[in-house]
Amino acid sequence: MADLTPSKEQAAPVTPEAGQELTLRIEDIAFGGEGVGRAGDFVVFVPFTCLGDLALVRITETRKRFGRAQLVQILEPSPDRVTPACRYFGACGGCQYQHMAYEAQLRAKHKQVRDLFQRVGGISPEIVGPIIPCPKPYGYRNRIMIRSQWDKFKQGLNLGFIRHDSRLVVDITECMISEPGINEQIAYVRAHPPPKGDLKVVLRIPPPGWEVPPDSFFQNNFALLPELVRVVREFLKAAGTTHLLDLYCGVGFFSLELADTVERFTGIELDRLAIQAARRNAANRRAANGQFIAGATEEVLPRVLSRFPAETSTVLLDPPRKGCHPSTIEMLRSQPPRQLIYVSCHPATMARDLNILSAAGVFKVSAVRPLDMFPQTAHVECVADLRHGGAAKLDLPTP
Repeated sequence: MADLTPSKEQAAPVTPEAGQELTLRIEDIAFGGEGVGRAGDFVVFVPFTCLGDLALVRITETRKRFGRAQLVQILEPSPDRVTPACRYFGACGGCQYQHMAYEAQLRAKHKQVRDLFQRVGGISPEIVGPIIPCPKPYGYRNRIMIRSQWDKFKQGLNLGFIRHDSRLVVDITECMISEPGINEQIAYVRAHPPPKGDLKVVLRIPPPGWEVPPDSFFQNNFALLPELVRVVREFLKAAGTTHLLDLYCGVGFFSLELADTVERFTGIELDRLAIQAARRNAANRRAANGQFIAGATEEVLPRVLSRFPAETSTVLLDPPRKGCHPSTIEMLRSQPPRQLIYVSCHPATMARDLNILSAAGVFKVSAVRPLDMFPQTAHVECVADLRHGGAAKLDLPTP
């Protein structure tokens, strides 16, 4: 009878157990911020590690082919490793990359976007342009949300952010990635705390020259906002369209920034207070060549899309993190405008939507440009240019 015992070379890899310690070389940084190491064929994700680190880690969770671990000790530091600027880094869940030099953060994010768009969106990584850096890697956030939580051990409130590894709140006195004005507001809240735990407090610096209701969306990085507008404007001008349909328009930011580039614009937004603010923002800028409509995009889009000739129209999409409503995507595929410009802070849902929009050649993604709107964190903003029926690649100048 044949010996069916597998040879040493053929033996199935042994899955590490929870609590086991391993020494790993970090080979990559995954989308989301965790370092990637391997124990044979078993993939291990480790937060707060850098590409090139040799790390002692402790397994905390195992699945069939991968697991997660906590960092125990850096045995050989990566050349990219730096000292975090924030004393709360490693406990606070707000930042993932403060231990990485800023240039290394940019390289990691650019690679993640290229890999993600290829894997999820079926998009050639060659069309992903260089990532545009933020001129202020710290002190840039103009809006944060802190939470209150009762700490039974100290018999008082913790005010801050959720930990990276639990639902407990890290008590903070400052946030290094926030603007100085936000830190002044943190000090005020600590001096006048909420009456109890389990409350959220939104702190915000109003954008100069814009009316924004307290709960309405506005980009949270003033420092890089001009570059975001520049990229969108470059894409819009390259298509040569004269009508702009701005979906999920918020307080009218893109519509009004681009109003001088088109003959007519229409903004659609579910948030009625934001639409009211958009109309006042338009009046303040004397932008009389457009309108703002309150309503769900998927409900308003059919009647608005038919008003503009497809061959002269650009539709700008800046949806929530969950992406576009399926019926919105289907409507754009059935009545395709000449150009789509898709803006998103969530590359995974963006890549999914671009894959659907591009199916059967209805649209072709001609360019993608990442912008580091969120330094020190795993998030990244992307702008994509899609053309109906395909178009030549648009080469933007490297900043």
